[in-house]
Amino acid sequence: MAKKQIPVLVVAGFLGAGKTTLLNHLLRNTRGARIGVIVNDFGSVDIDSMMVAGQVDSMVSLSNGCLCCAVDVSDMDAMLDRLANRSSDLDVIVVEASGLAEPRNMIRLVAGSENPFVTYGGLVLVVDAVEFEVSRARHPEIEQHVALADLVLLNKTDRIDSDAHDDLLGAVCGLNPRAAVVSTEHARIDPALLFDIPERPGPQPGEQLTLDQLLYSDDDHDHPHLHDDYEAVTFETQDALHPRVLVDFLENQPAGVFRIKGYVRVAAGLRVSTYRLHTVGDHIRFEPVSRGEKVPDCTTLVVIGTDLDADAVRERLAGCVATEPVSGDAMYAVHRFTAR
Repeated sequence: MAKKQIPVLVVAGFLGAGKTTLLNHLLRNTRGARIGVIVNDFGSVDIDSMMVAGQVDSMVSLSNGCLCCAVDVSDMDAMLDRLANRSSDLDVIVVEASGLAEPRNMIRLVAGSENPFVTYGGLVLVVDAVEFEVSRARHPEIEQHVALADLVLLNKTDRIDSDAHDDLLGAVCGLNPRAAVVSTEHARIDPALLFDIPERPGPQPGEQLTLDQLLYSDDDHDHPHLHDDYEAVTFETQDALHPRVLVDFLENQPAGVFRIKGYVRVAAGLRVSTYRLHTVGDHIRFEPVSRGEKVPDCTTLVVIGTDLDADAVRERLAGCVATEPVSGDAMYAVHRFTAR
């Protein structure tokens, strides 16, 4: 059985953009998932901690300054170790960075973690649609933050007109043409875009209800249905893929792709090998399947993102099929992204 790795999402954005609003939205609208939270707020930790207290399965609140200034990953590992371990049943961990935090350092802290039970889940950057241009002029480093993001939320779009929205979208896409971009009001986004939500059985007769079940009964129809925010494109083929061509696709993904997940069969030399594939933004991970593990006998992938051209995505993936013998050394392309 493969070791469960919990995705760690880094949520960043300038002061007042809506990071805590996004976090609370995820906590209140992710039915069936268990969320761990690391709050890293510079000036109002107590306030933000109170806002999320009691709504999460596990929470670590940092009150000793900005974690992103740590010189190595040991401090972050200590936080992650409390949330992610062999007995953890969390489905995702959300790190809410300070509005003054440097996203690049936060990514390094998570991606460099030595905890074997976590994996980097992407940088979600919340942009204040009203204040972006003013903040950008005062703090040019915001442009670098946008360029690093795997997913950009254009928040508070209900407070600007359509022309201003188009200008903002053009500016963000100009800074980061590859990222998925979602326009939001009050940071409302479908959690399924960010991470997988497991199917868990409901309570048995006589069983005590969990907080999630108490908050969200089957009769509650007020929770948002936001699936229009993103698309999920499926691809399947019985043919083995060329390792180098597949990796080239993954390193040059169509614009708007946020995550790719599934299984791939790749051919090299006389062997055809199956790997579990996960990507988020530019971060690629291949995992060899365990002996005896039940896996599909074909390549089967789900590509998740915004404003995707489904036909173009499938056409590019179909172009990864090996149409002639592949040399054995082609597998090095996959090995670059395989954990040792």
